[in-house]
Amino acid sequence: MRAIVYERYGPPNVLAMSEMAKPAPKRGEIRIKVHATSVSAADWRIRKADPFLARLFNGLFRPKRVKTLGFELAGVVDEVGEGVTRFKQGDSVFAYTGLGFGAYAEYVCLLADGVRAKEGIVAMKPANMAYGEAATVPVGGLTAMGFLRKGGIAQGQRVLVYGASGSVGTYAVQIAKSCGADVTGVCSTGNIEMVKSLGADRVVDYTKEDFVNGGQTFDLIFDAVGKLSYSRCKSVLKNQGKYVTVRSSMPFKHEHLAQLHSLIEAGKVRSVIDRTYTLEQIVEAHAYVEQGHKKGNVVVMVEQGL
Repeated sequence: MRAIVYERYGPPNVLAMSEMAKPAPKRGEIRIKVHATSVSAADWRIRKADPFLARLFNGLFRPKRVKTLGFELAGVVDEVGEGVTRFKQGDSVFAYTGLGFGAYAEYVCLLADGVRAKEGIVAMKPANMAYGEAATVPVGGLTAMGFLRKGGIAQGQRVLVYGASGSVGTYAVQIAKSCGADVTGVCSTGNIEMVKSLGADRVVDYTKEDFVNGGQTFDLIFDAVGKLSYSRCKSVLKNQGKYVTVRSSMPFKHEHLAQLHSLIEAGKVRSVIDRTYTLEQIVEAHAYVEQGHKKGNVVVMVEQGL
């Protein structure tokens, strides 16, 4: 099978196409024929070993634990391992691949019912999403859902999403609205209309104004890009208000992917796709995402024509 591998840390061009043996599902696993994946911040940071602590996870001098990146996917169950009853051959699924990564390949094996999120999370693909759209949900969607839940989001709250035009932010705006919150998104000028289209009640252009001077206070402030400090926003937090940031830890939960599935099929959440690349264009895809200016998500199609 085709797969993208890298043997040293560095710029996007360390990624290269390679031929590998097709994996066989073990007991409790399913093999997924990958139709689409994405380029997330986690992918390029592990590739580049940025921050340096990434080397403690993947090898001090060169990649050892993970050589094929890809943190999320959408595809079709190709083979079912012994003991699996939850999925059958031919099921369309989407998945977070866990700490094994591996979605930059034509096939990947994941536990059908992994107990720990780091082993991966698999769910049926929403029927109203194409594979490319569905492939971008697990990482951004699970991150947004997890942090909003961590912040205690509730109906009627006033919520601010800082970095509302990124992968996590676009999902956060929609999830917050689905919870009945009044949502303010913060983004740059070129993304205002897109964030409004996701349901934001108001949008603040950070290049022209500072949300802390807007005269509003918030029950929950979610920093979806890791660039907002608590000290900067505490003056606009209500009493008992919560501040959460992607810089902190938040384990993914299996039930949250099922909730995202339901929200998507109900028409309350959709994917925002900035650009789409082929697997052969993975170097260009990584280079673009690493610039830090993408709107929503960048898709990588592994299987063409879907």
